[in-house]
Amino acid sequence: MAAKAKPIPSVWARQSREPDQPALSRAAIVREAVAMLDADGVEALSMRKLGARLNAGATSLYRHVATKDELMELAVDEVFGEIAVPAADSPDWRAATTEAAGSFRATALRHRWLASVLGQAGLAYLGPNLMAFSERLAALFAGAGFPEPERAIETVLSYVIGMSTTEAAWLTTVARSGRSEADFVAQLMPAARQAAADHAHLAESYAAAQAVDPAGLRDGKFAYGLNVVLDGLALRRGPDAR
Repeated sequence: MAAKAKPIPSVWARQSREPDQPALSRAAIVREAVAMLDADGVEALSMRKLGARLNAGATSLYRHVATKDELMELAVDEVFGEIAVPAADSPDWRAATTEAAGSFRATALRHRWLASVLGQAGLAYLGPNLMAFSERLAALFAGAGFPEPERAIETVLSYVIGMSTTEAAWLTTVARSGRSEADFVAQLMPAARQAAADHAHLAESYAAAQAVDPAGLRDGKFAYGLNVVLDGLALRRGPDAR
């Protein structure tokens, strides 16, 4: 006898239930969840704590969101609505891609939990905001003459997500210190220089970094790497690409 098929564990794969409390909507639940994630991170989010902040019982929450995994899918899709992607007919695909990548990075740094959960948030890519984001990118790269636009998109996003994950982790550490990024780096630098003293290239790098604003340094690193990625992608465009 064939095993009974299990339901697909995704909020996007099941029919939503009718709400029993008009004042408690899925949108309100998701907005509060995003606020909690921004303030305290993924580990601090629970259905119990969320219900307490909304003055609602767990049973009421579960009528809208079945599990914490579903809640994370919804939260991921919510913040993807903040990412801007230029129109497909943009005259300069590099400038348009740079704008989209910068918007993604800015969103990931506003919501520092985002990049680290993208591979764990179930079928989050089926959400309406993420689908719209993917469609706009696909139209942009197809219009720019890439014969395999999805491959170009994956390459850009892999870079942006990787850099954003590292930056978000760093900024979370800085925030926990209670100091500004500049103050945190200044206090850390003596130990960093001492650790690098026997490594010529690293010692030179740390010495140069001491005089640079850390936020500006991060911006420069991101821009440099993105330009390298786009230089490589430019070689993959079709012969008739505009």
